[in-house]
Formats: sequence, C-alpha cells, structure tokens
Amino acid sequence: MPVTGGVTEELRWFKSSYSGANTTECLEAAFGRAEVLIRDSKRPTGPRLSISAETWSRFVAVVGK
Repeated sequence: MPVTGGVTEELRWFKSSYSGANTTECLEAAFGRAEVLIRDSKRPTGPRLSISAETWSRFVAVVGK
C-alpha cells in the first residue's frame, strides 16, 4: 500500500462518528478518485496511506458488525 506525503487541498477529510470527544487520537479519511486516503489527525500535512475503494468498503463492512 503506497504512502503519500504533502498536502492535497481539494480533498474533504472526515473523522469517524465513533471518535467522540477524543480528538487527539483519531484517523481521518478522504475519498479520492479511485482510492481512500487515511492520515493521522494530529499530522494533517504528514504522510497518508492510500488504499483502494474496494479495500475501504470491506474494512467498513467488517468493522461495522
């Protein structure tokens, strides 16, 4: 899985609704064209993990059970 760096302004990043009040230890995700990017909310300009939309869908399906 590729890891990317830098800033992409046009992406809309979001946190899980399960994050609650604990905003210091969250992951954020953004939907790209064919992938989902994941980053550490404490380091918004740091590296990002890029996974396929299919992998993200499977992850959400398993975690949501």
